[in-house]
Amino acid sequence: MSIWTELSPVPFRVEYVDAAGVPTRTLRAGNIDAEAVVFLHGTSGHLEAFARNIVAHSEFDVHAIDMLGHGYTGKPARPYEIADYVGHLLDYFDAVGIRAAHIVGESLGGWVGARAAIEAPERVLSLQLLCAGGTVANPEVMDRIRTSTRKAVESDDVELTRKRLRLLMASAENATEELVEVRHAIYHTPEFVANVDNLLSLQDMERRQRNLLRPEHLARITQPTLIVWGRQNPFGEVPEASAMHENIPGSQLELFEECGHWPQHEQAARYNPLSLEFLRKASAR
Repeated sequence: MSIWTELSPVPFRVEYVDAAGVPTRTLRAGNIDAEAVVFLHGTSGHLEAFARNIVAHSEFDVHAIDMLGHGYTGKPARPYEIADYVGHLLDYFDAVGIRAAHIVGESLGGWVGARAAIEAPERVLSLQLLCAGGTVANPEVMDRIRTSTRKAVESDDVELTRKRLRLLMASAENATEELVEVRHAIYHTPEFVANVDNLLSLQDMERRQRNLLRPEHLARITQPTLIVWGRQNPFGEVPEASAMHENIPGSQLELFEECGHWPQHEQAARYNPLSLEFLRKASAR
């Protein structure tokens, strides 16, 4: 299946939105009269990470965006911290007229979504944390993210991009050649190459520590929260997910077998119905 055949059952559009001066690439689909669901990808990612989820969620007003400095979105020349990502997300909300949205965040996207739910609770209807980052500072994992990304960006060898993408998956076949090609093209735009250290700034220990989501922060999340985790996640152990579940009041935890860092992609057949049930309940509150 191609990304485009995944999307073909519903009308969609890819466009650029001016989010307070930052041109922001977004894919929009679904029911514009319904509540918004906004998908946020991980570090060095892009909106195509959610290609297998757009159609399944099209009863909602679906938005998948390239976050600040990522994909083909604008790249301000400064190191990005979580407040920068949250600010850009809310600027996007304002630009497209979203009063409040359900946020689905994978990895870095979950970190950003959780912080948005804490700092701007009136803008977040519910929260899905898919192998979310931001609760620990593991030097080995941080180095793995930094090293694998830099290698793929600094070399034109597509095999390094393929390895970087396969690192996210429990099964290499899920890192399709189409996804590899999309990511390789993004990684090698001049703007991305010049900006890669800004994207990786949260892998610096001092900067990461001051941005962490600590238990007292998670305890402030009042929105319905679904936590999804792959048991073969190479960037975080199951106890991280369990700790999030324990610290976020009323949260729901789902562990996926044979799954790495992209549960929404690798386990779409299981994830999509789970997510829809959660969203429908959250919308009915």
